[in-house]
Formats: sequence, C-alpha cells, structure tokens
Amino acid sequence: MKILLWFGPLMALALPGCASSDRLVGRPDLQVVPGTEFPAPTQSSANYGIRPYVVAPSDKLNIVVFGASELSRTVVIDPNGQIALPLVGTIEAAGKTPAELSALVASRLRRYVRDPQVEINPDTINQSVVVEGEVRLPGSFPVTTRMTLLGAVARAQGLTEAANTNYVVVFRRIGQQDMAALYDLRAIRQGVYPDPEIYANDTVSVGESRARRVFQLAFQTAALLTAPLVAVINR
Repeated sequence: MKILLWFGPLMALALPGCASSDRLVGRPDLQVVPGTEFPAPTQSSANYGIRPYVVAPSDKLNIVVFGASELSRTVVIDPNGQIALPLVGTIEAAGKTPAELSALVASRLRRYVRDPQVEINPDTINQSVVVEGEVRLPGSFPVTTRMTLLGAVARAQGLTEAANTNYVVVFRRIGQQDMAALYDLRAIRQGVYPDPEIYANDTVSVGESRARRVFQLAFQTAALLTAPLVAVINR
C-alpha cells in the first residue's frame, strides 16, 4: 500500500528544529505532495469525479419491477446491509448505488421473468457517520443536518478522560479512492483553521490504531498541527 500525503498551503507543525516536511514523513511508502487541497466528497475533480449515493443500513428503498407489479415493493435495508425479495432471495445491498442494485435484482429475476426492467429509488435515506476510538460513546450517528468535526466528536460525548491525543483522522471514500485527513482539535478550537464539514459515510477516528499507522510520525510528535494533513491511500 502506498500513501501520498497532501500538505495544505498553510501546513505546518510546531516542531523545533524540523524545517522540512520530508522529516515529518519518515517512511518510504509516503510521498509528500505540497499545496494540494482536500476535496469534499460531492465535488468533482479530474481525479475523483462526483461521489454517488450508495445504499446503507436503515435506508428505505422503493423497488419497481415493470410488468410484474406483484414483485414491486418498499423495503428497508436491514442492519447487516441486506434485503430479501421474492424470487430473488437475500442480497447484499449496502455499498451499492441504486443503479447497481437495480441491475443485480434484474439479473436474479431473469430466471423467472422475461427481460425484467427494475428501477430502485431511495425513499428515506438514513446515512450516518461512524465515530470510533477514544470517545465516550463510540458508534454510528445519523446525519440529518450539516455536521462538523467538532460536532461529530460532541455527538460521541467528547474525548475520554484517558484520551492522550488531540489528533483526529477522518477516513473518506471519494469515487474509487480512499482518503484520510488528520486534524488537530486544539487548532480548530483556537480558530487556526475552520471546523471541517463531515459527510455521510465518513469515519471519524480518535487515536485508533489505523489512524496512527497512516500518520504515525505526527502522532509521535504530538505537535500543534496548524493546517490539515491529507493522505491519498493507494492500495
């Protein structure tokens, strides 16, 4: 796995005697890419395109099978990300776009229905953010309005008393690309940079081992991060 690090234009660490960002990296599988902005998941770019809606547990879907109304229905994705349909059986729905799910259902129905035409549209979207690690109430929280990083941590009732870090990593998938961004809660609270927006399907990780693996040297220094540090994760 190769990780490309993106340093924002104002990226700096309050590290005594550390003038070069290369010294921050300290790993052969990390490459510094200076001056690149971290895109929001709904923004298009030459590399990543627009992030589509994907089905998630608790979403309600309207399934229409044209010419076979007895097979049309409204279903709710179960906690395991599955749905069960007549003739089709149980299928994995979570993580698929409505178009992908429509194609999958149609392919299963071809054994019973001639040239089935299936259309699936979300009725109710219950997308969520996962907050994990050194917080008082880790778990999945629904995104019903605009949410920021500090808001997501607050939804998890804040850091635990044993938490020994102010660093938070946000994991996000943009198109087919996995990305991660390292933020410093101290800098956000001091107004050094804005409280970033958190989107549905993001994972907010406070002190978790995978967060430390991506940004291990930054975690070791515990220095004040005066701008977000972003990584593109190439698997």
